[in-house]
Amino acid sequence: MSHATTPQVPTQPAIVWNDPTRAEQFSCWLSATAAQHGLQMESLRLASADASFRRYFRIDAPDGSCIIMDAPPDKENSAPFVKVAALMQAAGVHAPQVLAWDEPLGFMLLTDLGAQTMMQVINRDDPGANLPRYLQAVDALITWQLSSQPDVLPPYDEALLRRELALFPDWYISRHKGVVLDDAMRQTLDKSFDQIISQNLSWPSVFVHRDFMPRNLMVSGPDALGVLDFQDAVYGPITYDIASLMRDAFLSWDEDFCLDVTIRYWEKARKAGLPVGDDFGEFYRSVEWMGLQRHLKVAGIFARLTLRDGKPQYLADTPRFITYIRTTCARYRELKPLLRLVEKIEGIEEPAVFGFGRQ
Repeated sequence: MSHATTPQVPTQPAIVWNDPTRAEQFSCWLSATAAQHGLQMESLRLASADASFRRYFRIDAPDGSCIIMDAPPDKENSAPFVKVAALMQAAGVHAPQVLAWDEPLGFMLLTDLGAQTMMQVINRDDPGANLPRYLQAVDALITWQLSSQPDVLPPYDEALLRRELALFPDWYISRHKGVVLDDAMRQTLDKSFDQIISQNLSWPSVFVHRDFMPRNLMVSGPDALGVLDFQDAVYGPITYDIASLMRDAFLSWDEDFCLDVTIRYWEKARKAGLPVGDDFGEFYRSVEWMGLQRHLKVAGIFARLTLRDGKPQYLADTPRFITYIRTTCARYRELKPLLRLVEKIEGIEEPAVFGFGRQ
């Protein structure tokens, strides 16, 4: 006699807690929150984790699902997330709504913007096919920037830019590459960093997401993108977020597509009254210099994630950053000494006549 087989339902990976005390705190918090919001506790599953100490769970609710953020308060300050989420909601940006927050414990219940990121639906082989999504991202960015006001978010000032740029020599060059910087190399870095900071701070300030890229944009429907990972938002150069979008830390496009989207952003932003100037060539140059600052910073951050935090997967994208850095440096005469320094560190054959401190 034959027997019908029961189809196997894939099981969700178990949620692991390294700290039994925190596991118990979460269980108590979830029980109370589930009762208040009608959550189905048995449906709890891991949604994602990021480069920080935060991780996210998904849980079913009467009208769909919600997201739970686990952000240990001794490692993550969630107050900026709550503040920026409210700013985005007020601006009309599709961002998660905070439904419940236990500030002392670092547990938060959020509305769910969907399970697919823009990154997951991108067609890497056909840039033009992605234009509608990128224009949705542009619209969300402009909406966010139009709500800008001073003295609300931390300033993206010279001190912060310098701290970020210092990550490149401190973590990427010295610790990851094992290169000891001599005086001439340090002089080149100092001079190049002065030029980059001066160029970037010459542009007016707006609200800056600071990591505005497809991995942090959620496909929430056919006509809109949701925005996540905004807790580090600042008030800084208007060139930053469009540089982040088109010079992605995890995805590269050819320059024609980058130009196309950046021009469309510039035209829409100028029409909306944002301070992007009347000369696209000048704006695009500044976007490139802003992107250079970001890539130097991110190379340092990814080295730190590997060496300090035990997350080596991020360093796999380092060749993308080095390519971005070399391409931008090669385009501008004043950045040629930095180009030569980077190429020497990377073991790329340098010109016959070489001097770090000279242009």
